[in-house]
Amino acid sequence: MGRNAVVVGGGVGGLAAAVGLRRVGWDVTVVERAPVLADAGAGISLAANGIHALDALGVGAAVRAASRGQYTGGTRTPDGRWLVRMDGAWVERAVGTPIVGIPRAALHRALRDALPAGSLAVGAEAVSVDRGDPARPRVALKGGDHLDADLVVAADGVGSRLRTALFPGHPGPAYSGSTVLRAITEHPVDLRTDFELTWGRGAEFGHIAFADGRAEWHAVLRTAPGVRHEDSLGAVRRRFGDWHEPIPALLEATRPEDVLHHDVNELAVPLPSYAAGRVVLLGDAAHAMTPNLGQGACQALEDAVALASALAAEPTTEAALARYDAERRPRSQAVARAARQAGRMGHQLTNPLAVAVRNAAMRVTPFRIAQHAVLRHHAWTPPRLDTARS
Repeated sequence: MGRNAVVVGGGVGGLAAAVGLRRVGWDVTVVERAPVLADAGAGISLAANGIHALDALGVGAAVRAASRGQYTGGTRTPDGRWLVRMDGAWVERAVGTPIVGIPRAALHRALRDALPAGSLAVGAEAVSVDRGDPARPRVALKGGDHLDADLVVAADGVGSRLRTALFPGHPGPAYSGSTVLRAITEHPVDLRTDFELTWGRGAEFGHIAFADGRAEWHAVLRTAPGVRHEDSLGAVRRRFGDWHEPIPALLEATRPEDVLHHDVNELAVPLPSYAAGRVVLLGDAAHAMTPNLGQGACQALEDAVALASALAAEPTTEAALARYDAERRPRSQAVARAARQAGRMGHQLTNPLAVAVRNAAMRVTPFRIAQHAVLRHHAWTPPRLDTARS
């Protein structure tokens, strides 16, 4: 079996895949098109399945050290009334770890630190993959260079160029109907909870508290795709500035230049396979989903562990990729469907009567009953990775 892999994409999924492959004996090169590792992005919540995947990859302790557990908070209405309060201690007892909040940059660093120097090539943009030799796919790079490998891992995100080449008949990503603005505060904010969501009509605001006292906030809006504002922070203040505290305080602690704005795209049409020959799709390239369950990165981390485990266990790369596809496609696509449905019950509701009915139902439903529906996605046991090298 071949032992040389090229991973296209240096995000969470691509880095995790590289770490996993290294642990089972593969030589790995990660190509990342960004010329500088600026670690763009705000914050992220990691559920138990993501944390357990990181444990299997050997970086769980580093991520925990940089994280803050989510024990307090819940979901509120714009005037501050609670719809449901979270019980993070119960979640920890149920699945073995609390949900944690971490800056995306810190997660990237923990994964990169687990890779040897020189394994990450920045400013290297993969433009295509040639499968003319079934055993040695060739990744063509912008500028004319190329890399041959025994395995190519396409972890190049929701707009994956490699996915389009592998499945030209697939419609590709679709706009979910929502756009998200987010940022990390410039300095610590006095927060009384670890995590909150606030649901209004056609809008959502949430925050994730970090270990250093700063916080990530996000604002989700139902709008046409491509709408942008010259002053993004000002637009968020106009829309959410009269919502309950700490929302105004979070916005006040934010620099305008730190606000990121992205439309939320998803693979609404599931892929028929996550593998084609010796090219395999992973993370958003395989199953981009809406963020309503906080499972996008967690599913990518599961992918990375499952891929490494299959490659260690199966006699051929082809058999390993078939196993990976059989294990990962049903689960990740089910999570994507559940995330889409969660969005329809959350910020996407605009009808006042529907919002009132949802709010009333949430207020009378005990947290633990409501959480059982979510925890089925958190309860995942990673396969053990045989560490062929340190």
